[in-house]
Amino acid sequence: MKRQLDIWAVLSLLFISIILLPNILIAVEFFSEPNENWLHIKEYLLLDIIRNTIIILFFAGLFTTIIGTSLAWIITVYKFPLRNFLRWGLILPLAIPPFIGAYTYHGILNYTGIIQVTLRKFDIQVDQQFFNIMNIEGTIFIFTMFLFPYIFVITKGFFENQSSSLVENARLLGGNAVEVFFRVILPISRAAIIGGVTIVMLEIINDYGVVKYFGVQTFITAIFQTWFAMGDLDSAFKLAGTLMIVVIFILVFEKIVRGRKRYSYSTSKIRPIQPQQLKGGKAWLAFSYCFGIFSIAFLIPFAQLLYWMFMTYEKILSVEFITLIKNSFFVASVASLCIVVIALVIANYTRLHNGIFSKVVSKLSVLGYSIPGAVIAIAVITVFLALDEYIYAFFQVFQAEPSFFFRTSLIVLVSAYVIRFLAVGFNSIDAGFEKVGRNFTDASRTLGTSTVGSFFKVDIPMIKGGIMGGFILVFVDILKELPLTMLLQPFNFSTLATKAFVYANDEMVNEAASASVLIILISAACIFVFHKVLDKESS
Repeated sequence: MKRQLDIWAVLSLLFISIILLPNILIAVEFFSEPNENWLHIKEYLLLDIIRNTIIILFFAGLFTTIIGTSLAWIITVYKFPLRNFLRWGLILPLAIPPFIGAYTYHGILNYTGIIQVTLRKFDIQVDQQFFNIMNIEGTIFIFTMFLFPYIFVITKGFFENQSSSLVENARLLGGNAVEVFFRVILPISRAAIIGGVTIVMLEIINDYGVVKYFGVQTFITAIFQTWFAMGDLDSAFKLAGTLMIVVIFILVFEKIVRGRKRYSYSTSKIRPIQPQQLKGGKAWLAFSYCFGIFSIAFLIPFAQLLYWMFMTYEKILSVEFITLIKNSFFVASVASLCIVVIALVIANYTRLHNGIFSKVVSKLSVLGYSIPGAVIAIAVITVFLALDEYIYAFFQVFQAEPSFFFRTSLIVLVSAYVIRFLAVGFNSIDAGFEKVGRNFTDASRTLGTSTVGSFFKVDIPMIKGGIMGGFILVFVDILKELPLTMLLQPFNFSTLATKAFVYANDEMVNEAASASVLIILISAACIFVFHKVLDKESS
């Protein structure tokens, strides 16, 4: 049958071309002629940048894996006090952007922080170096505490869908709880764990706030310094290209570690794992571990931020602060809506077509999430600056008043958000389409409804949960996003995230609390709603 290039294919091709643009531009510029700045960076700085990045990735990846996987297993297979609360409470650290966690813990641990002040009241003298968190070790701690929920959520979902017969049979063969976990559960959950670790590593590579505040030199800080301090976009491109090589290595390593092994059931009659009731010391030990991590990763920093907020809210809450809220909601809502619409188009196309091109489109649609925000920012601003030059020349030809349109508008920022976070919306919507299948769409088509008509009348009402989940996840990510916003926000336009970082970076930590608390409360509310949507979809 002759293939038709329908509207879904055309739109998908257009959107995927936009996603590929940063990669193509970075690749072209990476192989251009180097200048003196790049030669200096390459000879004296690049090795330290690569070493710091690898150390942070390795240890943060290791610790988040240990914490996230162990928490997921304990929550899945055991009952203990506050288990139902901790099932979603352990996701809440995602509501705290790592850079907010960084300056909060620095405030808690420094000389004027609550810990040292309390110790001095009891005439206990401490070594300041012992409480110094502004180093590479502190960076690893911050990333571990505020990114482990990615692994927790993914592995918990995987564990909850496993058959209880796996655990029961292993126990009948004489295996204790530890042996069952390491010899049975870990091997079959390898793909889920590696998927979560990959997301953590990509988030670490994209981070700017933590490493900048702690003074740790990584690729992102080097790109910012080269671009803004030195005004050298060419060297920034080469740093971005080198960073993309690191990202590609991580993605290839993920595929290798995942391996080709697949585990499936020979029957559809699967009884999920039923959690066992723990009693006595074991119950309190499980509770203490889970609640201890929850306290360190969410409760303590949030309580400290609330305290700071009540100290300074009268000075911070003003018309300017209301404008920050409006800006944050506006740009996050517009970008999230654009992403959901684009994701719906691409996901619907890949569902309706089974060819090689649709599979390639599906893979490429999630590529943007693997590209660090600073890399996307460089590529996007370069493209829009070129477009502005053409528009400027066009006005001059017709002797009209020339102007630069794109570089002073939010279009640049929203476009960068779309490229960066399309994968988040696409995965949620694609999962919704996968669940409902094509039967209802095909039935609608046989009754004479067009593809577009079936899409709006049949498909969208059936995947409302996936659409809502995708919108919420993207909204939260954009609300917390820092490097893209700082690089591309128009003049005199700030968001809650950028304002909180500016305050913290200027050593006005107390003043940063109000914006930070608002980000956390909004994100936490969205995470709670998403958790309920997820529970409803799975029930």
